[in-house]
Amino acid sequence: MNVPDYNPELEEIEIQLLLEGVAQHYGYDFRNYALASLKRRIWNTMRAEQAKTVSALQEKVLHQPACMERFLLALTVNVTAMFRDPGFYLAFRTKVVPLLRTYPFIRIWHAGCSTGEEVYSMAILLYEAGLYDRCRIYATDMNTAVLSKAKEGIFPLVKMQEYTGNYLRAGGDQSFSNYYTAAYEHAIFRPWLRDRITFSQHNLATDGSFNEFNVVLCRNVMIYFNKTLQEHVHRLLYESLSMFGVLGLGHAESLKFTPHEQHYTEIVSGERLYRRVS
Repeated sequence: MNVPDYNPELEEIEIQLLLEGVAQHYGYDFRNYALASLKRRIWNTMRAEQAKTVSALQEKVLHQPACMERFLLALTVNVTAMFRDPGFYLAFRTKVVPLLRTYPFIRIWHAGCSTGEEVYSMAILLYEAGLYDRCRIYATDMNTAVLSKAKEGIFPLVKMQEYTGNYLRAGGDQSFSNYYTAAYEHAIFRPWLRDRITFSQHNLATDGSFNEFNVVLCRNVMIYFNKTLQEHVHRLLYESLSMFGVLGLGHAESLKFTPHEQHYTEIVSGERLYRRVS
């Protein structure tokens, strides 16, 4: 940042104090997020809030709940898309669905679901596989604002061409437009797609396991965490998976060099789909 007398060591102290204050006052723990990307988001928020220092931002965040809401939106990364990384969904359709057919009831946890595009993608995939009626998807995120958007199931209509392409590359063979109604530049997804989804708040940094799942999806979330928090979340996901349950990660994430690597076997090479075997 082009700030007179900029002192990076002092700024790091200010950032630590800001994150400590947010954790203590609001219960949102960003203290083990990767520092480089965290700094960029803090700087962006400082500009938006016209705060000259991190300490000035801290005062606003701690004393103005509306500022905290804006800060939370800035710090939580909500980049997502329907059938994001189509190869992952194609592998899930061809390799994981046959495994799920052997279960009388299927519990799925989608951790860090953001605005819900990938949750609805999984609902559509399971519906086409004839499994949706015996599923329960728990879609969680720490951010209540994005959860509210996810519950609505309303997305920009301009995105539907991209999402249709993703859907087809993911193995979909229906008319994707059957799953939504177009209205006022928005695509409103069919209400029945939410019938088997429970949206709720959950913080991967501070909250524990809340059920045993046959599938856990935590995609493109841990890339923003430091090694300590990544290991914490891997332990949480492992503890939440039933034996022979399936774990799905993002393409930039891996089980390699984690304490739980030996407890999984890879289902599809390169697609970050794993099965718990011990």
